[in-house]
Amino acid sequence: MEINYDYYRIFYYVAKYKSFTQAAHALLNNQPNITRSMNNLENQLGCQLFFRSNRGVELTPEGERLFSHVSIAFNQLQAAEMELSQNRELQGGFVSIGVSSSALHEILLPKLAKFRSLFPGIRLRLTSVSGRQAFSLLKKELADFALTDFSLDTSAVQSETSLKETPLAEFQEILIASRQYSFLADRPRHLAELSDIPLITFKKTDEAFECCRSFYQSLGLSLVPAVEVSESSQMLALIEGGLGMSFLPRHLAQSALSLGTAVQIPLVEQLPGRRCSLIEDSSRSLSQPASQLIKLLLETEIKEK
Repeated sequence: MEINYDYYRIFYYVAKYKSFTQAAHALLNNQPNITRSMNNLENQLGCQLFFRSNRGVELTPEGERLFSHVSIAFNQLQAAEMELSQNRELQGGFVSIGVSSSALHEILLPKLAKFRSLFPGIRLRLTSVSGRQAFSLLKKELADFALTDFSLDTSAVQSETSLKETPLAEFQEILIASRQYSFLADRPRHLAELSDIPLITFKKTDEAFECCRSFYQSLGLSLVPAVEVSESSQMLALIEGGLGMSFLPRHLAQSALSLGTAVQIPLVEQLPGRRCSLIEDSSRSLSQPASQLIKLLLETEIKEK
């Protein structure tokens, strides 16, 4: 006997909705075709599958037994379709990320090489953001997720009910300066002693600037930047160019320190700790590429730099 698979697909929906009308709607068909197909299936199997009434249909014992097999097959087919769809998406999807300079170097870059090797067809778009800018980017759905940094004592998303923060790494900033200030590197200095050295900071809208301002205030000092920048690479270029001092995570400053194009000035005061975090909007569902990249990022253990 030749199997008419379309009959079994129609049977699945009639049994699921217990209605010929609803099954027809779900299948974008009409009720007479649905009824005719089920009559043909009953004739083909030689048994009654439905009890029909004005209130709809109910499965007969034979119909129940058939449905127990058909539903398993149908669910397997749906799972296979979803798996193939996800595979297609992972071969040519797109991920948009809001990321701060610290999070880029500390969290994202070490994972991107592995992600690209696993999913070479995925395109990436990175937007430079601070903590507050990350919230706005996510709310406007201009990024799938964000990686940014905060002070350790900041409750980053307490007023953003749909946003979720997952800390990924902790780090400490150091004070670095142009090499003409190397005479200050011989011993720990009080920050107040360095007020004459031009200070280079991130822009006032950046989370890093707010952390720096709070640190100065805790010492009874005023923060007066000589230059404001938007990227850590700009900050390093200015320091190497002889334009002053700045606070940077050690891992971002290490290359300049090793080359001798900048020097670290040790401080008596303890700088506040910082953390890099993953920020997600829990009210949104993510694409498979974005979910896979987040999975890689979450393999990062909390660590100190």
